[in-house]
Amino acid sequence: MKNQLALLALLTLAGCAQQPANNATPASQQTSTANTSDETNRARIHTELAADYFTRTQYAIALEELRDALSSNNRYAPAYNMMGLVYMELKEDKPAEDNFLRAIALAPGESETRNNYGWFLCTRNRISEALTQFNIALTNPLYPSPERALTNAGICSLKANDMSAAQGYFERALKFQPNQAQALAQLATLYYQQGRYTESKTLLARYFEVSQPTAATLWLGVRLARQTGNRDDEASYGFQLRKRFADAPETRLLMNGQYQ
Repeated sequence: MKNQLALLALLTLAGCAQQPANNATPASQQTSTANTSDETNRARIHTELAADYFTRTQYAIALEELRDALSSNNRYAPAYNMMGLVYMELKEDKPAEDNFLRAIALAPGESETRNNYGWFLCTRNRISEALTQFNIALTNPLYPSPERALTNAGICSLKANDMSAAQGYFERALKFQPNQAQALAQLATLYYQQGRYTESKTLLARYFEVSQPTAATLWLGVRLARQTGNRDDEASYGFQLRKRFADAPETRLLMNGQYQ
């Protein structure tokens, strides 16, 4: 598979490399440009393969691919970003942070790298630093998925017990992407805590349309149904919670009747 992808990439480059007949670019410069393109393309292919292995939790193979990527082009920022993610999952914080920072140094305007580094910082309880990275990501008007950084900023604000900021981030995320599952679930929970049961129920219903139930969302459903007097929904959510997540803390709360 790796060789096939590399061959395909090289053939694609060859088909696009033709210069206009009247282009006076020196042959040496043409060769240098072609070599640079080939190196970058090889780095891209290895990084994409690494991302695929990363999603399968095959971290050792992902790292091998990323080392191949950087041996082809040691200034390819996405490879450093991906390497940061791998080391983050391996709980190797120093190389994770070093690679995120290297990616940012090479491509400071790349919002997804800022988002990933921000999430790393958030999971390490470096809240203010994390929020700085998320907000830098959001300054890019060309960022194709700002709802990701907004949702992560909201979750990070919750860790700091800043409910007002978290609510603002989640509401903004849903303006960009109304079906952002995490933002729907988190905002539904915040609305429930504020006694805004109708709004919470609406968001939770939208969540169940776009994502699989979790113990937390089913437990929220149980409590919402109980507050609004819907015994059928309360029984349905409770049944699903016991069946799907028998060992979850939320199930223990349900069994003990601890609804608050």
